[in-house]
Amino acid sequence: MKRIERALISVYDKTGIVEFARGLAALRVEILATGSTYQHLVSSGIPVREVSDYTGFPEILGGRVKTLHPRIAGGLLAIRGDAEHMRQAQQNGIEMIDLVCVNLYPFVETIRKPGVSFEETIENIDIGGPSMIRAAAKNFQDVAVVTSPADYAAVLANLTSGGGILDRETLFGLARKAFLVTARYDSQIAQHLSKLASGVPSAPFPENLFMDFEKISDLRYGENPHQKAAFYRWGGTSGYGLAGAKQLQGKELSYNNIVDLEAAWNLVCEFTGPACCVIKHTNPCGTAIGETLREAYVKAYEADSLSAFGSVIGLNRSMDAETAGELSKLFVEAVVAPGFDAEALSVLAGKKNLRLIVLGEPEANDETSRFETRRISGGVLIQERDNLLLGPDSRVVTRRQPTDKERQDLEFAWRVVKHAKSNAIVLAQSGCTLGVGAGQMSRVDSVKISIQKAGTASKGAALASDAFFPFRDGVDEAGQAGVAAIIQPGGSVRDEETIEAANEHGMAMIFTGLRHFKH
Repeated sequence: MKRIERALISVYDKTGIVEFARGLAALRVEILATGSTYQHLVSSGIPVREVSDYTGFPEILGGRVKTLHPRIAGGLLAIRGDAEHMRQAQQNGIEMIDLVCVNLYPFVETIRKPGVSFEETIENIDIGGPSMIRAAAKNFQDVAVVTSPADYAAVLANLTSGGGILDRETLFGLARKAFLVTARYDSQIAQHLSKLASGVPSAPFPENLFMDFEKISDLRYGENPHQKAAFYRWGGTSGYGLAGAKQLQGKELSYNNIVDLEAAWNLVCEFTGPACCVIKHTNPCGTAIGETLREAYVKAYEADSLSAFGSVIGLNRSMDAETAGELSKLFVEAVVAPGFDAEALSVLAGKKNLRLIVLGEPEANDETSRFETRRISGGVLIQERDNLLLGPDSRVVTRRQPTDKERQDLEFAWRVVKHAKSNAIVLAQSGCTLGVGAGQMSRVDSVKISIQKAGTASKGAALASDAFFPFRDGVDEAGQAGVAAIIQPGGSVRDEETIEAANEHGMAMIFTGLRHFKH
């Protein structure tokens, strides 16, 4: 590359642009600028030439046409080492533009505004900006393309040390980033418009799905040490949920830690009062609610203290010193919570490997939070999140009605069973799980495991089943253990046999009309 002699600046986001332009001017670079960028730089005392003066053609159509001109495109695309290119440029009065600094109209920010009109959305589709970026990036060996304020300081430093010249590695890196910018921008436009028909939202799932992710970090390994792994967030966002979480202390998060933390947070968010869950391999081995966070934690831990060793803990309240004092007695991999007060941090400071995670706030109007995706060979599955609790025809189907306390226990167990791997059974009483049977190939085996975990506490407990009982054997096992009430979706061809079994054991049973499989 030859020394940069002329730059074109056209930016919507003017963060740092005055300092960048001032640095270019100090390197004896002529600066061209458009519209509001021109006014901004002039008012800051920077020598600058307006693009319309350079092209000899005014901005027209309300600013839609500013840089779509042969003197701009030619100055960016001409290959300096090609004699014919240079002859044609000279013949047509085209001067070379050696650096382009462009960022684009805020399309994503616009579509996230409440009540934004279709017309405003369309007007925030940038045309000239992506054209200049792509032209400069295509001709990167001769033209530098700068698309982010984050790069201004490094570009100026390299220009200063290189006598106004950028090396090929830097130019290629800028071009590669530039094509990512335009690819993301176009995919966001395509994604949004594919969900609209004449300005009216259409089906929830678009015909084409464009997924854009930015790498947060490499991970030590994946599920197993021989598998490489990395952590990504949705592109174009500041980070939310676990992707925007802040780690206060502890070792680096592993792949399995992140998966378990997500499971823990999703479960405790089911409850409005203080709640705690203990997660092992994405399954809840103990979950409880309490008057205080400490009470919820102690109950959740004691629900299955053996499995709690090496677990991940989820809390839906900021951790206090009392809860931290109890938790400090146990070996835990990680804790996720909305916050940790100073006394709690002091109590846990001695457990240097314990990972403490403060969850980031959800991003406003983010549509991706409504969906879950799963990669399969050759494609991807996408579904809405399981945000419902009961079906519209939820009803008691047994002769005995559940008591008020049993109803409370059933609802608690039903909220938890949503988050256990199917086939899933949860036994609970007084706002605490007693036994969880998850991931078994037969439902009756899950019932047996939950009863085994609960022991004598099964008597009088509530049982939740994430899907219907295909046979009465699971209900019989529960009845023989003294379970008082059952909540399940219903819908089996043998529902009448299941209801009869519950009646024989004197149990109350609710059909929810809604299944909660979790695979």
